[in-house]
Amino acid sequence: MPRKSHLHPSDLHGLSRLTVDAVAGLADLVEAMHHNIASTPAVLGKPKAGRTNGITGLVYRSIRGVTRLVGGGLDAVLGKLVPLFGEKHSSPEREAVLAALNGVLGDYLEASRNPLAIAMRLRRNGHPLQVDKQALAAAFPRAGGKLLVLAHGLCMNDLQWKRRGHDHGAALERDLGYTSVYLHYNSGRHISANGREFADVLEALLANWPVPVEELVILGHSMGGLLARSAWHYGTEAGHAWPPRLRKLVFIGTPHHGAPMERGGNWIDITLGVSPYTEPLSRLGKIRSAGITDLRHGYLLDKDWEGRDRFARSGAHRQALPLPEGVKCYAIAATTGKQAGDLKDRLMGDGLVPLNSALGRHKEPGRRLPFAPSRQWVGYEMGHLDLLCHPEVYERLRRWLRQTDSNQSGCSLPATAQA
Repeated sequence: MPRKSHLHPSDLHGLSRLTVDAVAGLADLVEAMHHNIASTPAVLGKPKAGRTNGITGLVYRSIRGVTRLVGGGLDAVLGKLVPLFGEKHSSPEREAVLAALNGVLGDYLEASRNPLAIAMRLRRNGHPLQVDKQALAAAFPRAGGKLLVLAHGLCMNDLQWKRRGHDHGAALERDLGYTSVYLHYNSGRHISANGREFADVLEALLANWPVPVEELVILGHSMGGLLARSAWHYGTEAGHAWPPRLRKLVFIGTPHHGAPMERGGNWIDITLGVSPYTEPLSRLGKIRSAGITDLRHGYLLDKDWEGRDRFARSGAHRQALPLPEGVKCYAIAATTGKQAGDLKDRLMGDGLVPLNSALGRHKEPGRRLPFAPSRQWVGYEMGHLDLLCHPEVYERLRRWLRQTDSNQSGCSLPATAQA
């Protein structure tokens, strides 16, 4: 097997494009600050759009022109050279950096056709799977009828399901006989765009699985859980065959009602935009991807964000999307607090996702996600990534997925549901 590499030839191509774009963007930002400072007498007020004039304007135009000229030449040369080096196997370190980059800039990488953009695919041990009957039969000579699909979170990849020597998917294969397949995707795209494509991927997977699928289970960590809900909606809308075959859906630290991380970024945008002198700097905050801004309120559908400025301060416009009908849904949440109700428990959750969001609780009855009490669990003194490897989390997963009876069909919401 070829040696795993930290840097691929295509990375140089992608990084060169990104560098050229960054230089041009920085020139625009500095020119905007220059223009505002020179033309605005007051510290506060509406920024005046425009560019600098005279010699100053010539300098900025020259910088942009030279940057585009050099960038175009590099792009042409590297585009021809990269295919000559062939394909390399990626190191875990490269995979992690690429996943983080896609989480932050993934929508831009895709729109600019940058080679660093991750294409959605199913993988196994980090290797892409060809979704046709012959290829899947070769990849899974012992394929079973119990199929488990795992979807990772923001800025992560499928290899990161393994943490501190534990992988929920591998362990469930060993203990309960599932066959695990891992989704790898660009987490910087809109959740709805990834959800629709995920639905198509699942349809192809079940249609080409080597043996009849008796049970389909999806395990979603963080954003991966939102993708699963979005995929079920679009798959059902398209009349796909897989949604009726989905038996269980487990959400691990999923921000169903959004995450405060993105809301903090939105406040920074607003603060910087108050003064014309700092307004150009707000562009830096707007670099963050569509996937990240979708997490502000937990957007799952195209109609949640279409026709709106995703950086504008506003309330949630999202459609109330219920849990998949006829599917047993489970929620696992975590808190860094030592017990229920302490300060960390109320304010921090697992450090990224508040408890109420992870458990689907909301002050508006129409937005509550009615996980039955027996299908929700909270881990204490745990962080967001601890959910991937903590023994108590795995034991809960194993217990839930081992159950085959239907005596837990209730979905009443606990009386402690809060906003």
